[in-house]
Amino acid sequence: MKILYIDIDSLRPDHLGCYGYHRETSPNIDSLAERGVRFTNYYASDAPCAPSRTGLFSSKYGIHTGVVNHGGVQADMRPIGADRPFNYHHTEHQAWVEALRFKGHHTAMISPFPGRHAAWHVQQGFLETYDTGKHAGETAGDVSKDALRWIKERATEKDDWFLYLNFWDPHTPYRTPEEYGNPFKNDPAPDWLTDEIIAEQRESYGPMSIRDLPRGNQWAGLPSEITCREDFKSWIDGYDTAIRHVDDHVGKILDALREQGILDETIIIISADHGENQGELNVYGDHQTADHITSRIPCIVAGPGIKQGHVDEDFHYQIDFGPTVSELVGAKASGKWDGQSFLPALTDGESAGRPYLVVSQNAWSCQRSARFENWILIRTYHDGLKEYPELMLFDIENDPHETVNLAEERPEIVAKGLRLLDQWVAEQMKSSDSPIDPMWAVIHEGGPFHTRGDALDTYLAKLRKQERHEAAERLESRYRPEKLKG
Repeated sequence: MKILYIDIDSLRPDHLGCYGYHRETSPNIDSLAERGVRFTNYYASDAPCAPSRTGLFSSKYGIHTGVVNHGGVQADMRPIGADRPFNYHHTEHQAWVEALRFKGHHTAMISPFPGRHAAWHVQQGFLETYDTGKHAGETAGDVSKDALRWIKERATEKDDWFLYLNFWDPHTPYRTPEEYGNPFKNDPAPDWLTDEIIAEQRESYGPMSIRDLPRGNQWAGLPSEITCREDFKSWIDGYDTAIRHVDDHVGKILDALREQGILDETIIIISADHGENQGELNVYGDHQTADHITSRIPCIVAGPGIKQGHVDEDFHYQIDFGPTVSELVGAKASGKWDGQSFLPALTDGESAGRPYLVVSQNAWSCQRSARFENWILIRTYHDGLKEYPELMLFDIENDPHETVNLAEERPEIVAKGLRLLDQWVAEQMKSSDSPIDPMWAVIHEGGPFHTRGDALDTYLAKLRKQERHEAAERLESRYRPEKLKG
């Protein structure tokens, strides 16, 4: 069995045609969805990058691995302790990639991610690892060049292989080559971001918010802040063009598999590490929350033995993928894995989901959210210099861009969400090898990695330099109320 996993960083599903997007961003990915299974409620258990990929490859929640942050103690896997075996082969500590390896699969990774985040633990089980060398500054052409080389040299050499491949273009800074142009020049931007919302957001604050867009972009025409709908269109054009550029190179990889005569015998997965807020909760071009937009990711699976044209609406985590592919190749799941196989959904279109999900963020804010029914309840423990209330409740079915907080209007739904959060934490801590909840360790260590240290003083100075004094006072009052009282 040949398996190709394509991980496209920062790819949110609702900017793909197969998920209903109005722009033609993804014809090649859409073709895979037509002949496979598309999951509509597939979420990263922990965001952003390093916590999510640690979850993917360990098949464990961050509350169990300890990896929930991008720096500090909670950016590294917890040691096993006195019971650590000589190696992890055929023990409960064996990662699912290694399980594939011992079932005869040649395992390979093409990605700069382990080096970018010093996340060497994700390499467990890979026989080959290749760093594309640009610290996630790669364009799709850089990545596909190495992928095409691997396919030409190795793909027909082995009967069974698993190749994990990383594209990065949808992650800021946007860097699609200038000669690629703008395929969406004449297409309107999503209409949910109204002039009224823009005006409200401009009075607020936060890292990567509407007046502080991510810097360093190399794609022409991107604004430094958003003042109107036209600016928003320019910004979204940059993101969508990056997606289309990746999709073109996905097409080249599919063509290469076809030329080698192995496309029809290769299972192909399209997914991501996290989504990307593009205005939702006043975050642009980044992934700073445990909300629906950052946490939901695409999952498309196509290939031999996969049900064709099926749409699965059940709740799943990315940590569920490992047990699923392990069952597919006949490998035994570890009792240490938190993931649950959804293989019946892939092969027969049968329901194999979870009743609800809990998703987390601790690198840009400290949040946990319950995703249940048509709701997401977001509880904020540390706002990461953003103007968020403690509780936010959104009706995802009717308000997917999270524009109306219903927490005060629907206290009974808030109560249910809080019960689910408490129930989940209690269950996970009961089964944990450590008495420490890593989220609280992050808070006591100084907060989310990207907003700790002198970040508050630096951002306050920036707000005041921009003469945004009211916003600066509101921010300072949240962190230093005694100073303003004095």
